[in-house]
Amino acid sequence: MKLIRSALPFALRALTLVLAFSALPGHADEYADVTQLLRINKPNDALAMADRFLATKPQDAQMRFLKGVIQRTLGKQAEAIGTFTKLTEDYPELPEPYNNLAVLYAGQGQYDKARVALEMAIRTNPSYATAHENIGDVYSRLASQAYNKALQLDGSNPAVPPKLALIREIFKPNLPGAAPVSPASIAAAAAASANAAAAKPVVVAAAPVSKPTPAVAEPAKPAVTVAAAPPVVAPVASPAPAPAKPEVRPTADAVKLEGVETAVQAGAQAWADKNMQAYLAAYVPQFAPAGQSHGAWAKERTARIVGKSSISVELSDLSVSVDGDKAVAKFRQAYKADSLNVNSRKVLELQQTGGRWLITKEVSGN
Repeated sequence: MKLIRSALPFALRALTLVLAFSALPGHADEYADVTQLLRINKPNDALAMADRFLATKPQDAQMRFLKGVIQRTLGKQAEAIGTFTKLTEDYPELPEPYNNLAVLYAGQGQYDKARVALEMAIRTNPSYATAHENIGDVYSRLASQAYNKALQLDGSNPAVPPKLALIREIFKPNLPGAAPVSPASIAAAAAASANAAAAKPVVVAAAPVSKPTPAVAEPAKPAVTVAAAPPVVAPVASPAPAPAKPEVRPTADAVKLEGVETAVQAGAQAWADKNMQAYLAAYVPQFAPAGQSHGAWAKERTARIVGKSSISVELSDLSVSVDGDKAVAKFRQAYKADSLNVNSRKVLELQQTGGRWLITKEVSGN
């Protein structure tokens, strides 16, 4: 996936040419042709080709994404915002449209809207590094605005100017004509900010008393019924038995590897079957992506999975490593739901709990 730096004062990164799901059969040439026209700086021709394609396939997510990129390249900011906004409504599972929408908002100085869009991108994919970097830049810009307002209200506050200087120093390389910033200058600005903050008393609001989180019981294991072995009848006259071969028992690590593979495949099958009880039980009871509670995550996943008319999840290139009661599974995942077709790499971290391998962390990407 190709990334470029935008020309914004705080350099948010926009995804420009490839969306993180596979091209549909028969359309790869059209995507490649539009992408090539962009690369050779012919955005008007690229837009015309994209419009012709979308006239017959108006719901194609990848071409719609490319059209938004072309509109941004041509300076049609309002139209690009409309394109990416509609993509987030039709395909809320995709983080890339949220990211590019945030870049457009930031370019207009609408940093609160950019922050909300990036938070949605991260909620959709908590391992989305580009969105994490961009939201850090947006927070820095919001902080700069807040410090300037603080100076307007109280110009005698000695702690604010060093903080403003630190932010400006860090982002100076992104300003036109700025000289390179040395680590020493950043360290000096940080030290000045720390010294000024230490000289001013800090008033801390009382923290609310949090209610204890109720423990979530581990899903009950299904009862296993073992059939009685049939009686052995000795033959009347049998030849001398051949020497018995020693029983080959699988090693403990081999048993664990097989258990992890079975758990990963079972979780994918529960997803495809829209069996929410089995799907949620594949994760540790306290599982929660960054910025979400377990309950909010479970509710969101249920709404997205149950709402699909059909789901297909196929795993390939599965590799597993085990270290004691922890394991890592890496594989390629082909996901299809209604008109959406996503093919990406995935990494799961699992932990053995009560004889079962449960997911503690998941990371998606190309």
